[in-house]
Amino acid sequence: MTILYEDNHIIAVNKTCNEIVQGDKTGDKPLLDIVKDYIKQKYDKPGEVFLGLPHRLDRPTSGVVLFAKTSKALVRLNAMFQTHDQIRKIYWAITANCPEEAEGRLVHYLRRVEKENKSYVVKNAEKIKALGKLPKEVKEARLNYRLLTKSERYYLWEIELETGRHHQIRCQLAAIGCPIKGDLKYGAPRSNPDGGISLHAREISFIHPVRKERITITAPVPDDTLWQALSPSDNAILDFK
Repeated sequence: MTILYEDNHIIAVNKTCNEIVQGDKTGDKPLLDIVKDYIKQKYDKPGEVFLGLPHRLDRPTSGVVLFAKTSKALVRLNAMFQTHDQIRKIYWAITANCPEEAEGRLVHYLRRVEKENKSYVVKNAEKIKALGKLPKEVKEARLNYRLLTKSERYYLWEIELETGRHHQIRCQLAAIGCPIKGDLKYGAPRSNPDGGISLHAREISFIHPVRKERITITAPVPDDTLWQALSPSDNAILDFK
């Protein structure tokens, strides 16, 4: 476990693609319990350790996960994540395809299918909405993207979420013909060797729930040859033509 930030009220860790945030049917120990164990041992806390989870990452996704160490912090962080007020989330994604524009905004309406654990883009949603017949389970999804770097075969994108829908980035990029590398569920041709997908929660910026100052937490990219090669640096390829 790699800790990115910690104070009396919050703690952030850099999740790998093999870790789960909460328990699931696999029985693997989740980050929630791992962080609790860390706090209990470090601070010699008796009894049950309080740790709140204001947001989540899919198992195959890596990057910043934020936890609340106090109930006060959890309530305020929950409100920020639900309203997207005072919070900014940046992701990096690697794709093999490139949209026509190197920078833009995507707006879709998504329908989540629970039993498949998958979301789908609803066609003609605007027309259906205008008729007042859009099902309540269909949600608007908005994100902004821009090309950061590229190689001969792959593109690295920076994505800023305006909404927080189920599998939003994965579904919206696939909808424009750019599935995330390794994401078989949304159309990638093959899996990644580590079983994850090339989607990384790069940065989260928010108003501290207690101190009321802006905090920005950045997660280093995975220790992977492609991630390291594409991550912006003095040697990065920045030809957007």
